[in-house]
Amino acid sequence: MTAELSPADKAKSVAANRAAEFVTDGMQVGLGTGSTAAWLVKRLGQRVRDEGLKIRGVPTSTRTAVQAREEGIEVITLDEAGWLDLTIDGADEFDSELSLIKGGGGAHLQEKIVARASDRMIVIADAAKKVATLGAFPLPVEVLGFGLKSTQKLIEAALADMDVGGRGTALRMTGDAPFVTDEGNHIIDLHLQRIGDAAALAVALNQVPGVVENGLFIEMCDLVIVGHADGAVDLHQVTQGAA
Repeated sequence: MTAELSPADKAKSVAANRAAEFVTDGMQVGLGTGSTAAWLVKRLGQRVRDEGLKIRGVPTSTRTAVQAREEGIEVITLDEAGWLDLTIDGADEFDSELSLIKGGGGAHLQEKIVARASDRMIVIADAAKKVATLGAFPLPVEVLGFGLKSTQKLIEAALADMDVGGRGTALRMTGDAPFVTDEGNHIIDLHLQRIGDAAALAVALNQVPGVVENGLFIEMCDLVIVGHADGAVDLHQVTQGAA
C-alpha cells in the first residue's frame, strides 16, 4: 500500500512502522500529535487488531484521542497512567543533539508534559526535519489569553538578549480569529531563523509572565527515526549518531 503514497507520506509511514516495533504488550504509550504521529497511531491500531497487542495510550491532543479510539486503542489520561513506558511523537525540527522544535500543530504543551512523564521518547520524522541549527521553523510559544499583547511585548524584549538570527513574533491565527489550543490558550510563533543557544532561550521564554510553555524540547528525546521515500530508515542517537 505504501507504493500508492506520496514520497513524503511514505517516509512518514516507514518511520512510524519502525517506531511501532518498539511498542510491546502491556506498555503505556504516549501518542503524539501531527501528520507523522497519525501514521504511528494507525500502525498501532493495526497491531491491536491483527496481533492482539494490548497497550494503553495517552494522547497528546483531542484529535489524537479521537483517532486512537477509532483505531481500537484503549485511551486513558496521564493521571490514570501515572507514568509511561514510552512516548512516540513527531517533530518540526531536530538537530544532532536531538534537541527539537515542536508545536506546529499547536499541541506542544500536552506533548511536553507527556514526554517528560515517560521513560523514553522516540521521535519519528522525514529527512527534511534534520537541521544543523534549530530555528528555521517558527518556534511556538503557548500563552494565556489574559494580557496577550503585553506578553508578546515581553517576549520580544526577552529575545533582544538572545543569540538568535531574527526576532519577529506573530500571533497564530485560524482565519480571522486567534488559534486556540486544547487548553484554551493562544500561540505566538517566533520567527528566529537561527537559535544559537536553545537551552538558554527555553529558560528565558518560560520566565516571561503569561507564557505557559515553549516548543523547545531539550534533552528529552532518546532516539529519532527518520524515514525515506525509498523505504529506508535511519536511527539517530546522541551518543552514536546515525546508525
